[in-house]
Amino acid sequence: MNPEQRPGIAGIGAAVPDLVITNKDLEEIVDTSDEWIVSRTGIRERRILPKGEDPIGLAIRAARQALDQAGLSPQDLDFVITATNLPEMPIPGSSPFLCEGLKVGKDLPFFDLIAGCTGFVYGLTVAEGLIQAGRHENVLVVGLEALSRFTDWQDRSTCVLFGDGAGAAVVRPMPDGRGILASCLSGDSSQWHLLRMEGGGIKYPASPQTLERRMHFLKMEGGGVFKSAVLMMERTTQKALKEAGLTKEDVDWVVPHQANYRILKAFADRFGIPMEKIVVNLDRYGNTSTASIPIALVEAQADGRIRPGDVVVLNAFGAGVTYGAVVLRW
Repeated sequence: MNPEQRPGIAGIGAAVPDLVITNKDLEEIVDTSDEWIVSRTGIRERRILPKGEDPIGLAIRAARQALDQAGLSPQDLDFVITATNLPEMPIPGSSPFLCEGLKVGKDLPFFDLIAGCTGFVYGLTVAEGLIQAGRHENVLVVGLEALSRFTDWQDRSTCVLFGDGAGAAVVRPMPDGRGILASCLSGDSSQWHLLRMEGGGIKYPASPQTLERRMHFLKMEGGGVFKSAVLMMERTTQKALKEAGLTKEDVDWVVPHQANYRILKAFADRFGIPMEKIVVNLDRYGNTSTASIPIALVEAQADGRIRPGDVVVLNAFGAGVTYGAVVLRW
């Protein structure tokens, strides 16, 4: 890699299912209301993958968009990272199916990355390191989720939150001072209980007992997530900006993980940045986890908000608990 070039996002893409589930639709399923959901989350609708549709199709569509924007073909890739909470199969994961769908050919390294909703930010930072090490040049990072398939539709506190989707970024050396300026990855394992799905792993493999106890659905402690998320997003963003030699006044846009509007508003207030600089689209997609940041990036670039040369902060928090931020010049 040319030492004057930094790894950065050369192409971005996103894909969501066609099926829209509104808050009004959920009123027919569970004891809730549009007013209750909007006031507590900011979400009005979400996209849900219909039964029988393969989630990997979303990842393939998003990846092809990102490759087209970067001016590359799948055969130009030399590494693939799929960030996800729940893969296509427990073994072998999601990445091999993505590579098969893209027809990348043999000998291409790939792996799944599990870091909760922070997975896309973690994936970008890993891609940056691979390129800086001089071993790879074109790395595909994909966030892929179909969390609706592990949502308890009897639990009104969680079933209103999640949507499905995929987002992808091609990371490669960038010209003209563009690219990743700094990143900060963090974690707090003591908070692992805040968001979890206990059944189906090695500790609690699937059994009649785990099914009866509804252990194969997502569970969340909302109050703990809110308190932790705001502080984590602020702390990691400050560290990344300091490493980049920038301040909050230099930031043109923050594209955060789209979990809850109240969290984003509390972060903006605490960090001291106007909400007008926060990209928000969770009202239409809900929490798409690892896919939420790239989906928001695609929209903000397409409508002209994010332009070449802008300083953009990507920050997230997720199950584990993980959190992190990337500062880049678009």
